[in-house]
Amino acid sequence: MENFLELEGGYLVIAFVILSVTLFVTTRPFFTRTAIKKGMLGVTIFLALAIGLHFKLTTDRMSKVKTAFNEGKTIICESRATRKVAQSIDIDKSRDWSLEGDIFTSPNYSRPFHSARCLVK
Repeated sequence: MENFLELEGGYLVIAFVILSVTLFVTTRPFFTRTAIKKGMLGVTIFLALAIGLHFKLTTDRMSKVKTAFNEGKTIICESRATRKVAQSIDIDKSRDWSLEGDIFTSPNYSRPFHSARCLVK
């Protein structure tokens, strides 16, 4: 749970905006009085389930990536720095990459990579 805000912070902000729009729409005069409760409850449950499922899938993938890296397998990470040539980078222990917490770093590469943005090759 220590990574929840780091991984899902953006989605929580989007959920807040969606809930704000839901509240605004359900308070219009053409909706019934119970629409606020039903709308907010339904949207809140959906968003909570979607964000929770995304967090679970992401942390499971991060765990698999860390295990595979420690076993010596190659990891593919998304590179947002270069969009035209190479959109991914191969990470391997034999190429001086190390895993510090959830971050892959290398003295030969200028940018670190978060394990949430990686897959096992």
